[in-house]
Amino acid sequence: RSNAGESMAWSESVDTVLANKEGLAAFRTFLKSEFSEENVEFWLACEDFKKTKSSTKITSKAQKIYSDFIQADAPKEINIDFHTKNDISQNISEPTLHCFDAAQSSIYSLMAKDSFPRFLRSDVYRQLLQKHQHRNQKRWLPFL
Repeated sequence: RSNAGESMAWSESVDTVLANKEGLAAFRTFLKSEFSEENVEFWLACEDFKKTKSSTKITSKAQKIYSDFIQADAPKEINIDFHTKNDISQNISEPTLHCFDAAQSSIYSLMAKDSFPRFLRSDVYRQLLQKHQHRNQKRWLPFL
């Protein structure tokens, strides 16, 4: 896909944005402006965590995610329900690669249903679209 086509496709789903470096950067900028960038940071941390192979790294990464995002008064505390938070707290001493799945799913849902539609209406997204459209015009019309 061309860059303009790619940025237009971002409006189709939050997945498309999360999978694209430039789209992710723009979405992150938008979330920062809404003071909710911890959501995408948590989601990305979980994606990275699920790729972990070493059992010692699983434990240390799980502890880091827990202390950064889950525990009470965590520096980047995410907004998840009590039961999910409680389940993670009880299982964090023996974490599995799936110990954050429920929380990640909940945060993904929040981003997809709440933040993402606002992102598509934001100046951050409009500027990104304009930049891509302008870049595309230059590619096809070098004399401009």
